[in-house]
Amino acid sequence: MPGKQYRNLNFLTKAHMTRTPATAVSISAGDHQSPLSKGQKAFNSLIKQIEKKRTLLAAWEEAIPPYQRKYTSELVPLIADTMNLQIKLVHFLDHASTQKGLTKHERQKISEVITGLAGELAAARDDADLKALYNKHSRSDFDVEAAADLQGMKTMLEYELGFELGDDLGLSSPEEILARARILIEEQAAQEDANRLAWEAARQAKRTKSTKQLAKEAQQQAEAQALRQSIREIYRKLASVLHPDRETDPQERERKTALMQRVNQAYDKNNLLQLLELQLELEHIDQATIANISEDRLKHYNKILREQVLDLEMEIRRVEDRFRAQFGIDPFARISLNSIMNNLAVEIVNIESTIRQLQKDLREFDDTKKFKAWLRALWRPARHPDDFDAW
Repeated sequence: MPGKQYRNLNFLTKAHMTRTPATAVSISAGDHQSPLSKGQKAFNSLIKQIEKKRTLLAAWEEAIPPYQRKYTSELVPLIADTMNLQIKLVHFLDHASTQKGLTKHERQKISEVITGLAGELAAARDDADLKALYNKHSRSDFDVEAAADLQGMKTMLEYELGFELGDDLGLSSPEEILARARILIEEQAAQEDANRLAWEAARQAKRTKSTKQLAKEAQQQAEAQALRQSIREIYRKLASVLHPDRETDPQERERKTALMQRVNQAYDKNNLLQLLELQLELEHIDQATIANISEDRLKHYNKILREQVLDLEMEIRRVEDRFRAQFGIDPFARISLNSIMNNLAVEIVNIESTIRQLQKDLREFDDTKKFKAWLRALWRPARHPDDFDAW
C-alpha cells in the first residue's frame, strides 16, 4: 500500500562502539592450577556475553550504511514511481466513471477503488486534487474525516491514559499526537517517581530504623563504594602511565593522548571490561594477573560486568527500534540482522512487479472489454484501504 511505503529517511545515529582488543580478557586454569572457581567461571561467562553483544552492535553499525544506500537509491524512487502511476490510475478511473456503457455496479466499483486509492494517496501527499476526487466519489469530506479521526484518536488516548493531552495540541498528524502523549507519559512518570521518592524519604524520616535496616543500608553503601573503588583503582593506574603532560616526545604524547581519551571514555561509562582490555593492551597487566584476582574483587567485577551486559542489551534494543522507525518497519515486527538486506531486495522486487502491472493495466484500459474485465477481477466489497494493495 502506498501509504505504508512512505518512511523517514533520516540516517540512523550510530551506536557508540568500543573496538575489540587483540588480546581478550579471560581467566584460564594453568597446567598446575586448580579448577576455576564459581566467581572465575562467572567472570569468563560475563566477558563472553559482553563480547557477543559488542560484536552484534558492531555488525549493526556496519550493516546500516549499505542498507541506507540501497533503500535511498533503489526503493525510494520506486515508491515515488508507484504513487505517480496510482495517481494516474485514479484520474483515469474518474474519467472512466462518466463514460457510457458502464453498469451501475461498475460505476459503484470504480468509486470504491477511487475512494480507497485517493484517500491513501491524499494522506501521503496532501494533494488537493486527490482530496477533491475522494470527496466526489466517497460523498464525504477528506479533511473533515481526517480531523474527526485525529480527534477520535486523541480522545481515545486521553481515556486510556487517564489524563488530557491539552487543547493546544495541533491535530495535524497521528505522529504528533503520539509524540505529545509520549512526552506527557514520561513527564507524569518522572513526577510520580519524584513524589514516591519524596514520600519514601518523609516516611523514613518519621520512623526509627531498626538495627537490621541500618546494617543493610550500610552494607549496600559499602558495596557501592567498593564497586566505584574497583573502577577507580584501574583508572588511576592507567592515568599514571598515560598522562600526556609528562611526555616530552611529541609523537608519544599524541599516542598517549589518544589512549587517555579511551581511558576517560571507559571510566565515564563505568566500562570495566574496556579498562581491563586497555591494561592488557598496554602490557600494564598480563593474563596471570587477571587469573589471580581475589574472590572478593571478582565479586565486585562480576557485578559491574552484569550491569554492562544489561546496558548492551538495552543499546541493541535501541538500535533495532531506531532502525524500525527510520525505515518504516512495523515496531512489533521481529528483525534479523542477517535478513534485512534480503528483505529489502524482496520489497524492491515486489514494487517493481507492482509498477509493471500498473503500466500494463494503464496501457490496456483503452480497450473497454479489458477495462471491464479488470473491474470484474476486483469485484469484492472494499472494507479497508488495504484491499487496494494490488495497485
